[in-house]
Amino acid sequence: MKLAALFSGGKDSTYAIYQARKMGHDVKCLLTIMPLSEDSHLLHHPNISATKLQAESMKIPQIRLESKSDNTQDELELLKHGLEQAKKDLSIQGVVHGGILSEFQRTKFESIAQDLGLQVIVPIWKKDQKQYMKELLDSGFEFVISAVSCDGLDESWVGKKITIQDLTTLMEKSEKFKFNLSFEGGEAETFVTNCPLFSNPIEITQFHKSWDGYRGRFEIVQAKMKNNAR
Repeated sequence: MKLAALFSGGKDSTYAIYQARKMGHDVKCLLTIMPLSEDSHLLHHPNISATKLQAESMKIPQIRLESKSDNTQDELELLKHGLEQAKKDLSIQGVVHGGILSEFQRTKFESIAQDLGLQVIVPIWKKDQKQYMKELLDSGFEFVISAVSCDGLDESWVGKKITIQDLTTLMEKSEKFKFNLSFEGGEAETFVTNCPLFSNPIEITQFHKSWDGYRGRFEIVQAKMKNNAR
């Protein structure tokens, strides 16, 4: 089936594309909505502008739309517009997204898809979080934490590239501080720098880190695709 992928640049939306392809689907385009601010309840915000490099590395066309409002309904209308464009130009038959636990997001996305006559593919929905995180790393996904906002994750995690060793620590912290290991509850955001879908890894050459004592952000100022293609 021809699909559009809702794409934020994080591990979940990228892994959903990876799984959709393994299922035999053809991902024709990425749809990225750039939120007005970090106050959005629906959309991923950190480093969304850098998704252009990821799209280039995956060799998948990207539809990028900028939201002028943090209002969820306005964002959904923009999302619907993007999917209408993809349906018209690329004859998509469905949409894939990387939801795991958020009933709010899934309900909203499925409502739009139904209105447009599109099927919804959610490859990692309700997946065991420990199994999922391990699968991510075992499959060759490399990602950094681009934002943190929960008890248990301090400044040292901001901008950190997650390894198998880190996963053990995260499991312990998630149990102690009661946060979602997959960060589905907004505890943290991620940015994928390499994965099996990429022709070239992403190298972050300049960044800015901020920390207010509880929340932290890792903002990509400059990045490029490395020359050593896989």
